[in-house]
Amino acid sequence: MAVKSNLLNMSLMLTLTCLVCSGILGGAYVITKEPIEAAKAAKINKANAAVLPAFETSERGETVLKDEAGVETPYVYYKAVNGEELVGYAIESNVSGFGGNLKILVGITADGLIYDTDVLDNNETPGLGAKCAESGSLFRTQWQKLDPRERILTLKKDGGDIDAITASTITSRAYTQAVYNAVQVFDALTGGEADAATGASVPAENNNKEESSDEQ
Repeated sequence: MAVKSNLLNMSLMLTLTCLVCSGILGGAYVITKEPIEAAKAAKINKANAAVLPAFETSERGETVLKDEAGVETPYVYYKAVNGEELVGYAIESNVSGFGGNLKILVGITADGLIYDTDVLDNNETPGLGAKCAESGSLFRTQWQKLDPRERILTLKKDGGDIDAITASTITSRAYTQAVYNAVQVFDALTGGEADAATGASVPAENNNKEESSDEQ
């Protein structure tokens, strides 16, 4: 017996189809939610492990840092511990690089040492500024076990202690600024004062001109 086609029947069929699709999507979400969350947590722990000494667990947190002009910037951090003992903080720091946003992860141990850094996202020039993402480069290794209380966190050409990437002054300044910002976050979280020093970052609108002159 054929079902008579009318508005009521069409509405019922459409409703039934939507319910079935919703059920399938809901079931898929329940099935995949746990593996997705586990993969995300594993990725975060791997990133944190790359910039901090061995730890058992890490807890995500957020804080806001206010600069001298009163501008508030949000920061995500991960507090790493062994039992109840603080290992350190892995702090995400975003700045404006030569090619756009430069996002790095800075690991700072409980005693205030910069244990290591890692690049989470960058749009820097391949072969130039993008070298900041090379973990074995001289630029990157200089940050390992660096004490911000004993080093000036500006480039040597600006009167500080940090070596720049060849022909990539803007990227180097941005990276250094990001590390400095993370140190300030660490101080705010721990109530300490690393007393690190840095210079003003270069305005984004001037980046292209300066980087181009460096490449010559």
